[in-house]
Amino acid sequence: MPISATTVSDAGLAQPGSHVLAVPRPIPVVVSRDTALSYLRASIVALVVAHHSAIAYALYIPTIVPHHPIHPWLSGIPIFDSHRVSAFDLFALFNDIFFMSLMFFVSGLFVWPSLARKGSGTFLRDRSLRLGLPFVLCAVLAPLAYYPAYRLGAADPGFAAFCRDWLSLASLGVWPAGPVWFVWVLLLFDAVAAGIHRLASLPIAILARVASGASRRPAAFFAVFMAVSAAAYLPPLVAFGPNRWVAFGPFSLQASRFLLYFVYFLAGVVVGAGGIERGLLARDGRLGRQWPIWVAAALALYLIVAAMAFLPKADAGGASGLAGLLMFAAFVLCCGACGFALLALFRRFANARSRLFDSLSDNAYGIYLVHYGFVLWLQYALLPANFPAIVKAALVFSGALALSWGTTAALRRIPAVARVI
Repeated sequence: MPISATTVSDAGLAQPGSHVLAVPRPIPVVVSRDTALSYLRASIVALVVAHHSAIAYALYIPTIVPHHPIHPWLSGIPIFDSHRVSAFDLFALFNDIFFMSLMFFVSGLFVWPSLARKGSGTFLRDRSLRLGLPFVLCAVLAPLAYYPAYRLGAADPGFAAFCRDWLSLASLGVWPAGPVWFVWVLLLFDAVAAGIHRLASLPIAILARVASGASRRPAAFFAVFMAVSAAAYLPPLVAFGPNRWVAFGPFSLQASRFLLYFVYFLAGVVVGAGGIERGLLARDGRLGRQWPIWVAAALALYLIVAAMAFLPKADAGGASGLAGLLMFAAFVLCCGACGFALLALFRRFANARSRLFDSLSDNAYGIYLVHYGFVLWLQYALLPANFPAIVKAALVFSGALALSWGTTAALRRIPAVARVI
C-alpha cells in the first residue's frame, strides 16, 4: 500500500514460459499492467482511509486502546468522538485482521520481476528513493497531523506549547510517524529480498516452481501458507502480546505481527517470482473461479473471530490456554481467508479498465502517505457537530479521500514528485 511502492505498471511482469528466477543476472522483462491487482491495491488504500476515518466513532475499541500516560494524544486512536456506534467496532476489527498483511503480500508480488530487470543495486537505489524519501518527509511533517489531537486535552493548546511537548518526546527518542510505519518496514523487507536475490536466489526459484501449482490447487497453497503464518505469528504473540508496539524515533512496528507481515511479503515474492500469469493469480486459475467459496470461508471465520473478540474477558488468557489457542488459530485463518477472498474477487471481476479506478490506482501511494492528517483534522472539526456517528464517519472518509486524492494528483504534476509517488 497494500501498498506497493513499485506501481503495477512499473513492476514488470514475467512473460508466460519465461524462467527468470533461475538466472542470477537481470534479464529483459516485459512491462505490463495487471488491472485486477492494480485496482486491488488502490482499493486497499481506500479501505485504509475508511478505517482511520471510522475508528474515532467506534464504541468499544477506543476505550481499550492503551493511552500514553503523559501524552494521551499519542494513542493509536488520537481522536474519538462522543458520537459512537458498535458497527464501527466490527468494521475496524475486520480491517485489522487482514488488510496490512494483504498490503505486504501485494507489495511483494512485483519485487522479484523488478530485481530480475534492474539488479539488486539499482532496485535498492530506486526503493530508497521511492520509499525512504517519502518516509522521511512524512515523518518530519507528522506533528501537523497530530496537533488537533493534542489540542483536545492540553492545558495550553497553542502550537508553541505543542512544539515544546513534541520536542520533549523527541529528546526521549519518540517521534510518532503514523501510518507511514508501513513504508519503512516495506523498505526493510525489500532490502532483505534484494540480498536474497544477490546471494541466494535458488531457494526462491525452487519455492516459486513448487507454488506454481497453486493455479490448480489454491486450497493446498492456502493450507501450507497458513501453517507457515501460524509458526511466524505464535511465538511473538506469546512473547509480546497482541497489541504491543515498539518504536525508536519514527520507526515503529507491531511486535507480534512483524514476522507475520514478512511471511505475507515473502509469499508475494514467491508468487510473483513464478509469474503472476501462471501461479495462484493466473487469470484462468481456480482461485478466481472459486470466489464464492473463499468469500463464504472469510465471512464464517470473521464471524467466529468477532464473536470471540467481543465476548466478555475474551482476551483475559492472552495467547495461552484453549481459548487463546482457538482465538489465535481463528485469527490466522481469517487473515488468510479474507486476503484470498479479495484476491479471488478482484481476479474474477476487476479486469475491465475504469478511468476512475485508473486515477485512484495512479494516486494510491500518495493517498496513503498524506491521508492521515486530513482524517484527524476533519474528525477534530466535526467534534462539536451533533450528527450521528455514521454521518460523521462518511463525511470524514469522503473528505479525507477527496483531499488526499486531489493533493496527490496536484503534486504528481511536478515531474520530480511524479517519479517518486
